[in-house]
Formats: sequence, structure tokens, C-alpha cells
Amino acid sequence: MATIDFFVEQVQVEMCTKFQVNQSLLAKSVGFLPQGGAIETFRNVSKLPNKVRCYLSSQCTVGGDFDFNPAPSDPSVDLLLVAGGVGINPSYSTLLHTASLLHLNQASGGRDYKIGSAHLCYSAKNTQELLFKSSIIKACGEFPDKLSCDLHVTQQSTDVDLHLQPFINHKITEEELQAHVDPQRTLCFLCGPRPMIEALSKTLMDFGLPKDRILFEKWW
Repeated sequence: MATIDFFVEQVQVEMCTKFQVNQSLLAKSVGFLPQGGAIETFRNVSKLPNKVRCYLSSQCTVGGDFDFNPAPSDPSVDLLLVAGGVGINPSYSTLLHTASLLHLNQASGGRDYKIGSAHLCYSAKNTQELLFKSSIIKACGEFPDKLSCDLHVTQQSTDVDLHLQPFINHKITEEELQAHVDPQRTLCFLCGPRPMIEALSKTLMDFGLPKDRILFEKWW
């Protein structure tokens, strides 16, 4: 957890505010934080623009329960990222960070952290509410043997664009989750509405995934 100074675009504030940041709020890989001056997050708040950009005034580190930032010597894991609605923020951040780790490992000749794989299950009402969908598909396309995604819509009332059709399904199924669960290797991150998190946590434990390998962000 870090305390940083920030201001929000398009929102007038009288003074610079202190903001508690962890990876659950980020919509950017934590690996980019030392390199750039801004982080992005999407918040479903009626009085603020949906997309909020926070500018860092000093260096910070990112932590919290929903955090994946392994050291090179840490054991390899397979990530299962499950997101509902605006709960995509931490999952998207983790997916981008995983892609950054893959790039670093390539550049170092295999001396950096070796991620196993990462699969994202992301559900929203319709394709318009699937935030970051183009960036998610692009990241998975860069490492098709390591990164994958399934995008889900539950209340789609129009035809799905052709370029999205290969990635779009309806509700997240137990079969999809089980296909990406290995009790010995899988580390799962959940973020979404409370009923979704509680139901999926139980399902994952029924599959044999230990409770300490199911991490989630409570934002309700």
C-alpha cells in the first residue's frame, strides 16, 4: 500500500489529496509505475467521470492483498483471473504485469521470473461495458501460448462485432473454470460483486483449489 499525491482530470479539487493506492485500483501494469507519471482506473461513480487518471507526484510501491509481483526466484504459477464489471481493474493490471514479466524474461534470456500461464475470465452486461477489451485481446495475442481470455456478456441485446465473436461467451461456466484449475499450480484472483465472489470461491474450493490460493478484493 502506498500514499501518493494526485489530481483527477476533469474534476476540480481545492487541494492535492492523499490517496491510498493498491493494485485493486489500478488499470495499468505495476511494472509501468516507475517508468511513467500516471495510473488509470475505472470507477462506477456517478459524480466522477468513469475513467479517472491519477498523476503521481512521487515514486510509490504497490501492495495489498490483490497483488502479484513475484521475485525472479519465486516458484512458477498459473494465474486464473476472474472479473465482473468494474472489477476488471485489478485483473487487467495483473494481466498487463504478467505480459511485462514475459517480455522481461525474454530480454534477460530466461533469467527473470518464469510465469506459467494466465487466463482471464471477464464478465459484463454487454460488449460496450467490457472495458479494455481491445487491449486484453492484444496482450493475449502477443503470447498466445501463455496468455488467454474468455469475455462474457450476460445481457447483450445487439449483435456482437465480428472481431469480438471468437472471444465472447455468455455466463462464466464451471467447466471453463475447472479447465484452468490445477490445485498445485493455480493462483486465482477474483474481483467483482459480492454474490459472484462468494459463489466462485466455493466453486473453486470444490475443485480442490486451496483457500489460501484464492485471493479477492472486497470493494462492496
